[in-house]
Amino acid sequence: MEDSRSQKQRMIAGDLYHAGDPQLVAERAINQANMARYNVTTASDGAVRGPLLADWFGAVGDRVALRAPLYTDYGYNIYLGDDVFFNYGCVLLDVCPIHIGDNCQFGPMVQILTADHPRDAAARDTGAEFGQPIQIGRNVWIGGGAIILPGVTIGDDVVVGAGAVVTRDVAPGLTVAGNPARPLHKG
Repeated sequence: MEDSRSQKQRMIAGDLYHAGDPQLVAERAINQANMARYNVTTASDGAVRGPLLADWFGAVGDRVALRAPLYTDYGYNIYLGDDVFFNYGCVLLDVCPIHIGDNCQFGPMVQILTADHPRDAAARDTGAEFGQPIQIGRNVWIGGGAIILPGVTIGDDVVVGAGAVVTRDVAPGLTVAGNPARPLHKG
């Protein structure tokens, strides 16, 4: 049976899709224009930043502060709660939804990556890719340079150490660090 869904529908669902689809190419061009507008602003440009983010992202809570530069794939798959802070140079590859709860803080150069590629060489050779959504709870602190991989869920009140590579779900209240990220144990 043939899949009648658009490439965008397949992408957001986390199924194999082709990023070269004309609709997706056009939407990435819109995203690049949004990034260009946002990334020349400063913190004092709240009157410009707020409306831009509201039009660009799927949802933006109150008192959100995202330091430029900020890099995204589409923007519309990003959902931010209240009091979310991103430091400089963060990357959010949002081919699938990224949900971030209230009171979360992200250090510089954090990467949140929903995009993925097939492990099988023949499947990868077709040019198809896929993604997996990322869910980050409330009151999470993610240190500079950390990488959150596709499909990960991070619970409430988690601390992710700087430079950590989070490859699997993190239970609420844990502190994780390392590559791959593992819970830290008290001595």
